[in-house]
Amino acid sequence: MLDGRLEKILSVFEGKKGALISILQRVQEEYGYLPQEALAEIAGYLKLPASQVFSVATFYAHFHLARRGDHLVKVCQGTACHVRGARDILETAQYRLGIKTGQTTEDYKYSLERVACLGSCALAPIMVVDDTVYPQVTMKKIIEILNNNKDDASKKDTESKKS
Repeated sequence: MLDGRLEKILSVFEGKKGALISILQRVQEEYGYLPQEALAEIAGYLKLPASQVFSVATFYAHFHLARRGDHLVKVCQGTACHVRGARDILETAQYRLGIKTGQTTEDYKYSLERVACLGSCALAPIMVVDDTVYPQVTMKKIIEILNNNKDDASKKDTESKKS
């Protein structure tokens, strides 16, 4: 058993058939990803083969089987962004974070994703860090944004250690 958090999530769905996707969503919300141990326990709880739970978890792009960073950086690669230099923006983000698309930094602070379209074409090129949208980004702005986020994260870590 992982901990009481999983047990609490499962108890909400007791006796409910067809709850697999809802359970997976709640587990990912709680842990930030779907731990392997949690998938096995979910399978046992729902009396489903582990392969079926794994199959659903890997079918949907929304679910993640590996731990992701505390901050999610998304760089749009849609047509409008592409025409306005999204490739350079993505490469700059990769260089600044020291990771490739789809990876997470070793300290689990950042994950970097390439997205097909963020639906803000008039603001292209666009990058999103967590829930903050950065319109008309340049390579210089990317470095500033990521430096500021790293500084903010360091301050929060230092403040929480003092408490």
